[in-house]
Amino acid sequence: MKELKSNMLVLFYVLLTLVACSDNSSELTPELVVSATELNFTNEEQTKSLTVSSNVEFTIESSASWCVVTPESAEAGIKTIKVTAAENTETEDRTATITITARDLTETILVQQDKNIVLVLETDEYTLNPEAQELTISFKRSGDVAINIDSDWISLKELKSEIEDSRTFIIEENSEILIRKGTITFTLEDISETATVTQEGIDPAIEADETGVESTAIDLAAKIIAGWNVGNSLEVPGGETNWGNPMVNKDLIDGVKAAGFNAVRIPCAWNGYIIDDETYEIDNAWLARVKEVVDYCVDNEMYAIINTHWDGGWLEEHPVYSKQEEINKQLYALWQQIGVYFRDYDEHLLFAGTNEVHEDYSEPSSENIEVQQSFNQTFVNAVRSTGGKNYYRNLIVQTYNTNIGWGLKYFELPTDVVNNRLFVEVHYYDPYEFTLKTDAGYNTQWGQGYTDVTSWGQEDYLQEQFGKMKAAYYDLGYPIILGEYGAIYRSSLSGTALQLHNESRNYFLKTVTSEAKANGFIPFIWDNGAGDFGLFNRSTGAQIKSDAIQAIIDGANN
Repeated sequence: MKELKSNMLVLFYVLLTLVACSDNSSELTPELVVSATELNFTNEEQTKSLTVSSNVEFTIESSASWCVVTPESAEAGIKTIKVTAAENTETEDRTATITITARDLTETILVQQDKNIVLVLETDEYTLNPEAQELTISFKRSGDVAINIDSDWISLKELKSEIEDSRTFIIEENSEILIRKGTITFTLEDISETATVTQEGIDPAIEADETGVESTAIDLAAKIIAGWNVGNSLEVPGGETNWGNPMVNKDLIDGVKAAGFNAVRIPCAWNGYIIDDETYEIDNAWLARVKEVVDYCVDNEMYAIINTHWDGGWLEEHPVYSKQEEINKQLYALWQQIGVYFRDYDEHLLFAGTNEVHEDYSEPSSENIEVQQSFNQTFVNAVRSTGGKNYYRNLIVQTYNTNIGWGLKYFELPTDVVNNRLFVEVHYYDPYEFTLKTDAGYNTQWGQGYTDVTSWGQEDYLQEQFGKMKAAYYDLGYPIILGEYGAIYRSSLSGTALQLHNESRNYFLKTVTSEAKANGFIPFIWDNGAGDFGLFNRSTGAQIKSDAIQAIIDGANN
């Protein structure tokens, strides 16, 4: 390039000398030098420059209207010429010729412009029914396309012709209840376009079957003596043993039954076991593990409850409009899968939709109540949609934060397609200063005859709260699951203080259990496997707080 410029400068000075040495340019011998013999353009509008050196006037002419030269003529000297190629909207390359004439001298420049690369899908979103079928995708293109399919249930049908502006794909039947999504990517040179194919799942419903699930909620409640929570195990995000408890085993459940309990509440996590964030598909290995624990109970002629517990808070901590649609969509997908997986169990298995749903611990807003109760409705709808025994299975729905007071004030039962198959769930940890409080100001005793007690939440309060729930729900055909209750065992105490604490704690456990049974509640004591609430050795099933266990069983049988 430097050499060319140098040569042109030399030529320019020669031309100037020739002009200067003659008073009549017509007597000059024409000279013409052009800086390029070829110009290449992309398909976009573009301008390039070239240099023309001549000792006489010259003209420039383009052979194509899309190729414009400026100026079209020039005086003698070294001149810059602009060449503009308009956008090429065609799907073929195109050429033009620029002709530069200086008297009898002519130079030509070849102009080449790339074709317009076109790849446009007619539609990039397809929603299909679950049946096996063919899908034809049409497109505009300017060349051969490559195709990549990301799912094994989509395959390319044999082409009839490479020149066709469409491709046909074979879609296999979706025999699962979940929707599935796949993508088909078309590539032409540097351009890629992707079509998303969504195939609906099959209708999960089978014919309703009341065999083995004949009991109404009231009838079933009468069969359960006392229940126990296998807490801090299957509801732990990321793994059953992550909070220090061993995996639940048969020896543990056998020990719980031997102690006098005939029902187990199994808090469950699901969100951490989703293997497809779009369809909310649950890992089958996790479903199998939950089933294993359920079977420890059912095979022991015990009743079992599985729920959607805290589970990282994705549902439990968001009863707000901004999350309502998203959460209900996931909740429905989860309970349809759970429902189908456990559909053949008889009435020994109950489902509970959520746990302690709350935005915070203050009184709920109308928004909180509306959204929380939509979760209950979604749960019922999802389970019933699976048919079979689930059409009649007894289901458990929760008050806001499983709070008795807010339940009495705000709770409304969801609509159900079958009558008398719903339980209402609340929890009871009153008075807080005795049952849960660990910082300064807690009380170590409860009940009549004890001194270090709170000014509220004693026997009269317990009887009043449970009595109101009985009148509001049990007496109308909706028994109550007392899904959790209990009080911290304060092992840091010693001597007489520990003795009195233990006595009053056992009195609390017996009294709450007894009042629960008297008012149509099914009590499920909370056990987290730790020293503050633990009742059993989680590995062997041996009793580690036999006096507390006896207090509960005595209360249940009172």
